[in-house]
Amino acid sequence: MYKYIAISGGGTGGHLSIAKIIIDKFYGLNFKVIYIGSTKGADKTWFENYENIEKAYFLPTTGVVDKNIFGKMKAMVNILKQTSKAINILKTHNISKVISVGGFSAAPASFATIVSRKQLFIHEQNSVMGMLNRLCKPFAKEVFGSYDNATYKIDYPVNQIYFKLQRKRKYIKHIIFLGGSQGSVAINNFALKVAPILHKNDIKISHQTGEKHTENIKQSYENIGIKVDCFGFTDKLFDKLEKSDMAVCRAGAGTVWELCAMGLPAIFLPYPYAASNHQWSNAKFLKDIKACEIVDEKNITQDILMKFITNFKQKQSTLMTQQISPNQTDKIIKSILV
Repeated sequence: MYKYIAISGGGTGGHLSIAKIIIDKFYGLNFKVIYIGSTKGADKTWFENYENIEKAYFLPTTGVVDKNIFGKMKAMVNILKQTSKAINILKTHNISKVISVGGFSAAPASFATIVSRKQLFIHEQNSVMGMLNRLCKPFAKEVFGSYDNATYKIDYPVNQIYFKLQRKRKYIKHIIFLGGSQGSVAINNFALKVAPILHKNDIKISHQTGEKHTENIKQSYENIGIKVDCFGFTDKLFDKLEKSDMAVCRAGAGTVWELCAMGLPAIFLPYPYAASNHQWSNAKFLKDIKACEIVDEKNITQDILMKFITNFKQKQSTLMTQQISPNQTDKIIKSILV
C-alpha cells in the first residue's frame, strides 16, 4: 500500500541534490512523493518531470535575504499567501510528515506543516544554519545536519556513485576547476591565468565554466594553444571528478562532502557573498586537518596553487575519505519513519 510523504526546498543545487537523494529513497520504499518547491531557482529544472515524484507543485515564492525592507515585506506577504496553498496540498494528499531541505522554496510548506501540526523534519546542509531553518527549528521534530548546528548530527547524504568512484590520489597530474553550472568569473579567470604553467608541468585541465561562458573560455584556451576539457553543465560530474587529482572550486556543502566521498583534495575559494560567509565555515574542518586549503578568491595566486601541487601527499586524500561514510541517508529515513 502506498503512503504519501512531502519533500520541500530548493532554489540551488545544494538543496536540490539532498532533496533528490531523499526522494529516491522514499520512492524505493513504495512511498508516493509530493514535491513542493518554487517557480524560481532551479526547482522546475530538477523536478518538473522527475519520474520518482507522484506530483510536483511549484509556488511563486522568492527569497527574502539580500532585499531592501520593501522587498523583504513583499516577499514575506507572498510566502504567507502561498502557505495557504501549501496547507491545501498537505490536506489533499493526507500528508503527515514533511521534510524540508531548506532554501526559500521550502518556506510555504514548512510554515504549512507547522500550522497544520504535522511532523516537520529539517535537513540543514551548511555549517551556518539558514534563516528559514532557524525560524522553523523550534517546531521541528528533528533537525539533521553534518555540522554542529543540528540536533541530530549525521554524515552528509551523498549519492553512492561518489563512494564507488573513490580513490586515493598519490600525485596531482589532473586538475578540475569548478565554477558550477552558473560559472564563476573568478575561477574562470584564475584557470586561464595558470593554464600555461600547468601545461608546462604536464598537468591536464578540466574546467566547468558555466554554460553562458563555455564558448568564450574554450576560445581563450585555443588562443593559447592548450587543450582543455571545457564544459558548462553535466549530469555526470562524478565522471569528471573521478579522473581528476585535485579541484579548485567553491565550498558549497554538497561540493565539500562529495569531494570527501571521492578522496579529491581541493583549494576552496568560498563564494564571498554567501550568507554569514558559510562557505568558508563549510570547509574549515578540512583545512584544520591539513587536507585542503581555503583562500579568499581575491588572494589566490599561481604560487599558492603550485605550492599545493608540489607539497601534496597521499595522506591528504586519505584524510578526505575518513570524514564521511556511506549509507547515511538510510539513517535519516529510519529516523523519520519511527
